[in-house]
Amino acid sequence: MPKIRKVLVANRGEIAIRVMRTCKELGIATVAVFSEADRSALHVRTADQAYLVGPPPSRESYLVQERILEVAKQSGADAIHPGYGFLSENASFVRACEKAGITFIGPPAAAMDAMGEKTRARANMIKAGVPVVPGSTEPIQTPEEAREYAQQIGFPIMLKAAGGGGGKGMRRVEGLHDFDSAWRSAKSEAMSSFGNDSVYIEKYLEKPHHVEIQVFADQYGNTVHLNERECSAQRRHQKVVEETPSPILTPELRAKMGEVAVKAAKAVNYVGAGTVEFLVDVHRNFYFLEMNTRLQVEHPVTEWVTGLDLVAMQIRAAEGEKLPLFEAPEPRGHAIEVRVYAEDPARNFMPSPGKITHLRVPGGPNVRDDSGVFAGFTVPNFYDPMISKLSVWAPTRAEAIARAKRALSEYVVKGITTNIRYLHGILSHPEFVGGDYDTSFLTREHTALLGSEDTQLSEVALLASTLHAFQRDQKRAKSLPSAGAGAGDTGGRISPWRLALKNRRR
Repeated sequence: MPKIRKVLVANRGEIAIRVMRTCKELGIATVAVFSEADRSALHVRTADQAYLVGPPPSRESYLVQERILEVAKQSGADAIHPGYGFLSENASFVRACEKAGITFIGPPAAAMDAMGEKTRARANMIKAGVPVVPGSTEPIQTPEEAREYAQQIGFPIMLKAAGGGGGKGMRRVEGLHDFDSAWRSAKSEAMSSFGNDSVYIEKYLEKPHHVEIQVFADQYGNTVHLNERECSAQRRHQKVVEETPSPILTPELRAKMGEVAVKAAKAVNYVGAGTVEFLVDVHRNFYFLEMNTRLQVEHPVTEWVTGLDLVAMQIRAAEGEKLPLFEAPEPRGHAIEVRVYAEDPARNFMPSPGKITHLRVPGGPNVRDDSGVFAGFTVPNFYDPMISKLSVWAPTRAEAIARAKRALSEYVVKGITTNIRYLHGILSHPEFVGGDYDTSFLTREHTALLGSEDTQLSEVALLASTLHAFQRDQKRAKSLPSAGAGAGDTGGRISPWRLALKNRRR
């Protein structure tokens, strides 16, 4: 197959930049697409060319297949990398690329049909003899049918989007009393995230670990797994912290899960990067959950411990090259990734869009920050609020935790609220440090992870803000014409500075 010369990255933010960096190293030109909300975004500045694709809502811009393909033709791109989310697991888009003569850097449409649609993937795995979490093997059409099925398998249950992953369109339901609202919100979020509101039901397992296996395949049937990632630190079913190796897996269990993951990929003639996700119960039994037919957000931790560039491997697989390895590499050291979000953990993780007035990212040995923002950039409120992924590597897990905490302590973002302090709380919590944390960890320890407010720092902040206001008022007063008041006369008012000191003494 011919070498790829120019790649259109059908995504935004940090993942678009991440793909573009590898393309530049390979000598491949890049094309960015952007919505009106992303005109000044960093991925637009990073690419060799950039094209507007529509208004801010993703369904009118990043999800419009026809417009993306039109830009590919206009720019002369001969390949499209979808990143993750948006069109990355859309089989109809893959077919449209093939019809247009454009290489899709990802699995073939048939494999995506088989595994990208979650209920079909479950049915395929059941046929292949892979243990799966109890649940429906087809999308459920009506709330009445869904309620009846939920009662049959027993609460609690999970409502899950059939057309995509990443925690979108997923709701835990405890009983009939909250079923209807969860059904509506799950379908609505699934539609806005994937353009597909199909939902299915799974039995909720108590205190499971979420462990996924990275797989990779070429066009000649060669498939290998690249070890696991522990993803149990989740909030609202969306991963917040990931690490590899998993602290709960033995070499024997890793090999067994890897073998099943490779079997799953081969069963659908998979090509490229994919992730087979499992739930592991307290007895260390594992169950197939789903397969994500794309690059994962947390792929950097796998790159840290294997020394591989997964995006470069994706591109080479799309060009028809064979895999550079044919057996799982031995994990080298330990890697941890935390997701930095523009959100306020103290206000129920409310998104915090706005202008970043100051930004200092961490550095030092074996620290990596995949980011899509810069000082002066305004974080829009139309998309996922993740602004960067901070990952670290160290020889041991304890050293990796210490390095991640140090890096977080260097991270400074002003102008918006972030979850940096919350992430530091996770890494410092005894349950995380101990390594045996499950998917309910963040919910269960929510109050402890928020931490207590430092009253002395609060007083310093109050005094500093009051002093700033006083100095500002003094400057304004000097710029106004005199009204006959004597020097230093405040018109009988108490200065904000003195008022703050008076309140403090009280």
